[in-house]
Amino acid sequence: MSGACAQFLFQQKGISIDWLVSTRLLFAGCLLLAYAMLQGHSIWAIWHSRSAALQLLAFAVLGMLGVQYTYFAVIEASNAATGTVLQYLGPTVIVVYLAIRQRRWPSRLELLALVLALVGTLLLVTHGDWGVLHISAQALCWGLASACALAFYTVQPVRLLQQHPATLVVGWGMWIGGLASMAWSRPWQVPGAWDVGTWWAVMFVVLFGTLVAFQAYLLAVQRIGPQRSSLLACAEPLSAALVAVAWLQVPFGLMDVLGSVCIVLTIVVLTPMK
Repeated sequence: MSGACAQFLFQQKGISIDWLVSTRLLFAGCLLLAYAMLQGHSIWAIWHSRSAALQLLAFAVLGMLGVQYTYFAVIEASNAATGTVLQYLGPTVIVVYLAIRQRRWPSRLELLALVLALVGTLLLVTHGDWGVLHISAQALCWGLASACALAFYTVQPVRLLQQHPATLVVGWGMWIGGLASMAWSRPWQVPGAWDVGTWWAVMFVVLFGTLVAFQAYLLAVQRIGPQRSSLLACAEPLSAALVAVAWLQVPFGLMDVLGSVCIVLTIVVLTPMK
């Protein structure tokens, strides 16, 4: 639902992507760090290790800020349904990364997942007319960047999460990512048309779409690992499509459905992986 709220803010209320990304990261990061303090955690403990600090900075800028900005950018260039589906090519990127890192050929299931991901993406962006893009090249590029950012966000902080509470990792990641985005976003200059709908959508994006969702996802990574977490999160593309179609009347035809199913199936195919 966060993606649909973002599309609503971009297309109907004139809110800029730069402002929304900065605002959601800064506010959600502060709330999470305050929550960590209430839990009795020392929020500065993660900075005592130079290695942990460097990992946290990389996670904040390339992972947290990267996945937030690229996801909203593809929504701005297309719609919430397409953006969410393309982002969920991330598990396929993880498969390729692990195969390269472990210096091995992908297994048969992994190859099947790669083929499904390729077919699903082609159906989604061409609608079966292989010579024509039915989404903009900008949307496609942002979508692929979003998938890579999701893969980095999932894999990179595993060691940090083994040493520190997810609340601290996510809270600092959001806050630092928000600070980094201020280099170009200027969040103190508030854009758009503000009414009750704008306020509700912004609060939903900050609280539920950022604070709750990202904390829950990294808790899952911490407890069951990155691949299983990606698998369980595969309901998101389907729910995003349903909300976008029902609320924002986003056109989502047969080829979009088939492409989305193929991409979701890539995650299902990888279920046996531990």
